[in-house]
Order: sequence, then C-alpha cells, then structure tokens
Amino acid sequence: MLKRNAQRVHCLERAAVTVGQSPHSWTIVNMADVDIIVNKFLTLWRIPFVRLKLPWIFLGISIVGSFVKTTQLVPETYFSNSRNVLNMYFVKVSWGWTLLLLTPFIFLISYNKSLTFALRRMSSLVVATAIWYTFTETFFYIEDATGTCHMDKVPHEEFTTKWRCRKAGGQWDGYDISGHSFILSYSALIIAQEMAPMLDKKINRNIVLDLLYVSLNGIVIIWIWMFMCTSVYFHDFLQKVLGTVFGILAWFVTYRVWYPMPLSPGLPHQSEKQS
Repeated sequence: MLKRNAQRVHCLERAAVTVGQSPHSWTIVNMADVDIIVNKFLTLWRIPFVRLKLPWIFLGISIVGSFVKTTQLVPETYFSNSRNVLNMYFVKVSWGWTLLLLTPFIFLISYNKSLTFALRRMSSLVVATAIWYTFTETFFYIEDATGTCHMDKVPHEEFTTKWRCRKAGGQWDGYDISGHSFILSYSALIIAQEMAPMLDKKINRNIVLDLLYVSLNGIVIIWIWMFMCTSVYFHDFLQKVLGTVFGILAWFVTYRVWYPMPLSPGLPHQSEKQS
C-alpha cells in the first residue's frame, strides 16, 4: 500500500510539472532526466570495446581519416574551416575545459573515499598539465626549428619563428606535429579513465556529480568529433599519427605504468577493476 501511494505521489508530481503548479516537481523531474542520461552513458562505458579499446579507436581514426584526406573525396564543410565554433571556443582552449570539469569531479568522487585520497588524486591534474605544456611547447619548438618564413613565395630568413613570420604577414613552412591530435586524444583518454569510478554501483552519487559526469561525457564527444575533423581535413599523415601516438603514450605511461605504483598520484578509486 505504501509503495502504491508513493507511486501515486510521483505521478501527481509529474502531472503538476506539466501544468506548472510546483517548482519542486520541476526539480524532481530534472533530476530524473539527468539520472536517465547518466545511466545511458554508464551503459555505453560498460561496453568492453568502448572502454578498453579507446586508444586504438583514436589511432584508427587518425590513420583512416588521413587516408580519406588523400582521396579528396570529402567535401568542404563548416568543420573544414578552422574558425568553426567548436574549434575556436572549445578545441583552442581544450585543456581549460578539461581542467574546469575534471577538477571538481575528481575531488568529489575521490572525497567519497577520504580527503587524503582526494588530494592525492588531484595531483594527477598537475602531472597532466605539465605533460600538456611540455608536449605542446616541444611541438612549437620543432615547428620553429624546422621552418622558413615565405612572403610571395620568397624566403625571408630574418624571421626565425612562426609568430614573427605571421605577424609580418608571411607564411611559415615548418614541420607541424598535430597539437590537436595530441591534446584531443590525451584529454579524452584521461577523462575516460577518471570517469571509470562511476561504473561502480556502490559509488555515492549526487546531482552535482551526475551533472559533471554528463558534462565530461559531452566534452569527450566533442573531442572525438573534432579529432575526426582534424584527421579528415588538416595536417599530413605522419603529423597526425605522431600527435596521436604521443597523446596515447602520455596517457599510457601515467595511468598504466606510473600511477599503479605507491609513489604516484594513484589510480581513480575502483578504476583498476573496471580497466
């Protein structure tokens, strides 16, 4: 009888939402909607192929996309323009988005175990930021060291960096390892790794954690889509594959080699069982 009454109350609350009678009912329905979305993402990540083969998926996309680019069969689209909205406001500041969402998520989901564990896990973001900075700066250095500035097809050796060349209105010709391929694959892999504890049915979930989880999955979808666009429209084969391999390697060395060791930021709680 109590269960039946509870069901009736729930139905009335949903009906109240329809006619706009109760703000509290809106909250209940919104939370229910978020829960449905979270469960759909959890179902997706429980598929072994998606969870365990993601690094190979990125490498496969890079190789296949590069081959497709050489055929020139893919028509120009909105995303073939580097000034598209996703590239300008998400990819170009991709590490900022990654930190913005991962920082509170890692703290909240790790704090369920202990504050010490949460602080230890937060240090993984310091490591990841150092890796991101080191690789991107190295890519910039390689491009500067191997390039020449051209204006009207005439070399101008007085401009020794890409930045100075472009500021003067020239075109820089250097070896440009794909930073997009690196950061998008690396960010998506560490986000997927850090989200793994949500697969544990014993985790103490709340609306904030669920909203962060949905947002992180949304960012991963954007990263994968823009990674595909990069593979099809920009850079040459080796530049994209190198960027992707470096992204996978950075993730592998930390989460598969170093983090399982005692003197490290450690792995996300329960991710060892899920990986």
